Parts: sequence; structure tokens; C-alpha cells
Amino acid sequence: MREYPRSLAEFEAMFSTEEACRAYLVQLRWPSGFQCARCGSSKAWHTARGILSCAGCGKQSYLTAGTILQGTHQTLRQWFRAVWWVTSQKSGTSALGLKRILGFGSYRTAWLMLHKLRRAMVRPGRDRLSGRVEVDEAYVGGAHPGKRGRGAAGKSLVLVAAEAKGRGIGRIRLARVPDGSAKHLEAFVKDSVESGSLVHTDGNPSYSGLKSLGYRHRVTLMEEAAGRESRMLPWVHRVVSLLKRWLLGIHQGAVSHEHLDYYLDEFTFRFNRQTSRYRGKLFFRLLQQAMVLEPTLYRAMVRHARGPSAKHHNI
Repeated sequence: MREYPRSLAEFEAMFSTEEACRAYLVQLRWPSGFQCARCGSSKAWHTARGILSCAGCGKQSYLTAGTILQGTHQTLRQWFRAVWWVTSQKSGTSALGLKRILGFGSYRTAWLMLHKLRRAMVRPGRDRLSGRVEVDEAYVGGAHPGKRGRGAAGKSLVLVAAEAKGRGIGRIRLARVPDGSAKHLEAFVKDSVESGSLVHTDGNPSYSGLKSLGYRHRVTLMEEAAGRESRMLPWVHRVVSLLKRWLLGIHQGAVSHEHLDYYLDEFTFRFNRQTSRYRGKLFFRLLQQAMVLEPTLYRAMVRHARGPSAKHHNI
């Protein structure tokens, strides 16, 4: 099997049928070959409904069970088209854009599909940042301008970590936190940055315990850098600027606090893979991660959705 399509023409040729999509997902879910969870047999019969029936004991394994595609009412071809569209758009796409491209009758269907895919954009067990890493906080969102400084009203506090790679930015990490206490800031650094790395922050006292956690800590007092703040921590300031521009440009700023985490995951996924030569590789990686990520309960996905109730809606 070719690992991933290099162009739209290849994509259409590789995934023209449901059978082709199922075969691709089987190899993603069992890269070393199918193995029955009950008897260990490597032989199974494939049914038209996407079920693998073990030749040894008869146990049935549902291809999408335990993944974000579990219980979907959409065809696999629709899912594949959605993944291709999401990953082939360099700057991202909105639910309205996906609805138009795939011809969904419901905006909510496209919205839920996008949110499921955004959850799959974070790879479990991903490597932490290393080397020299800048860390800072920023306030994002809010329907009305909040007061300036730490504690801006009506906005979400987002922590940003950015690797310094020569004259550019390496990988990044983003996370929304409830407040700027040492508890949350230190937890973010521990989760995002390898121990022993040089962590560069401003003079926020909430970072004062980083040395005791095994990090080299460089502090720049912003009070002494008045008017030059963006030069003191240039990479995190650049990331924050790009994030805000992206949220405003692609999503018109219409991102609720409750769902901001999904958008931060998407921005991180895109930023860290912006130099990828083939967009098809992103398609492959996103589908690969979708097949190992546990499903999200439907009610949790729509709990804070805007618009009409989605009580009886599913995808």
C-alpha cells in the first residue's frame, strides 16, 4: 500500500470506493497485521459492513470501534474527503467551508466532524520541546475588549511555548489554563518541555520554581525592556500574533471559550507541520491518529455548541 496520496488526483484514485477506504483503515489500525484480541489469530474475514470476523474463534471486530469514527452515520469516503480537505488547506477551514465543499445539509454535521478531527490532531505521547524554549502567556478571545494586563476580563488565558531554532521558530505548544498561578504554569512547562532545557520567561513570579523542577531558567524583566517586549521573547510574541490573526481570519473570532482547546490543537498541528513537503502526509498522520484516539461522548461535543439544539443529531 502506498502510504499516502501526493495529490488530489492520487487521492481520488486511491479512495474511490468504501472498500478501498476500509482497507486503508485496516492497515492503519493494525500496521503489523490483524490480531484477534480473543485468540490471537491473524486471519479474519472482512464483511461489507466493515466488520472483521476472526477465522479462529469467530469474534467480530468492528473497524471503527473505539476510534473517533465510532458510531458515525457518514460514509468512510465522506470522512476521507473531510480529512483531505482539512489537511490540504494550509491555513485551515471553517465548518461552513466544510459544509459547502462536502455538500452537508447541516452546519452542525460539519461542525461536529471538524471538532472530532481537531481532537485527533494531538498525538498521544508526543515528544516535548527541547533546547532553548520561550514561554509566556497571552489573553485570547472575548466578545468585548477586556482590561489590559494580566487578568484581562472576558478572555481566555493561553500559555505558549516556542522552541528557538537558529533564526526561526521550531515546534510550539499551546494550552488554555484557568489562571496564571504557579500550579498551572509549572504543569504546562513540565508537560511541554524536556527537563534540562533552557526556559526563557518574563519576570512573572509564577515561573520562579522552574529551577527546582530541573530546568535552566532565564528571566527577562519586561519592566526593563519597555517598548522592546517583542524583542525579548520574539518567538512567543510571533506565535501569539499568528494565532490571533488565524482565529480572526479563518473563524472570524467566533470561537467560544469552551471550545478554544480544539482550535489551539488545530493551530499547533498546522504550525508544527507547515514545512511538510506533501499535504498528503498530513492526511495520513491525521487519519492514523484518528484510529488510535478514543471516541468522545456525543453530548460532551455539543454541550456548548452555538445555535439550535443538537439533541437528536449525530454524524
